[in-house]
Amino acid sequence: MGRFGRLKAWAGRLKTELRALYLAYRDPRVPWYARGLAIIVVAYAFSPIDLIPDPIPVLGYLDDLILVPLGIALAVRMIPPEVLAECRAKARNTETRAGPKGTAAAVVIVVVWLVLAALAVYLTAGAFGFR
Repeated sequence: MGRFGRLKAWAGRLKTELRALYLAYRDPRVPWYARGLAIIVVAYAFSPIDLIPDPIPVLGYLDDLILVPLGIALAVRMIPPEVLAECRAKARNTETRAGPKGTAAAVVIVVVWLVLAALAVYLTAGAFGFR
């Protein structure tokens, strides 16, 4: 298998893991903190809006190549193994069905941007004595 084949297989595994996380966050056996991280990772991955926009050279794609896999790895470690095994099996069986909608994820990302912008304005105003 060539480099492109390995990359394609890795991307397929990530896609399956994202679907499994989507299913796992809805399971009542998953702790609240694991649910929270799982929904953040899934929302970010399916969102049409990135924290670092793709047109920014290098950094725009690094968030997708680094943040999403790291978030998946961390969330997977927090979910009980038996729940994750069930969710992975369901994710493999439902690969043809659509995943979560990107609209809610886009709203979350926009809210994060707005909060960061408000924080920047607040800190800048404080630095110049306008508080």
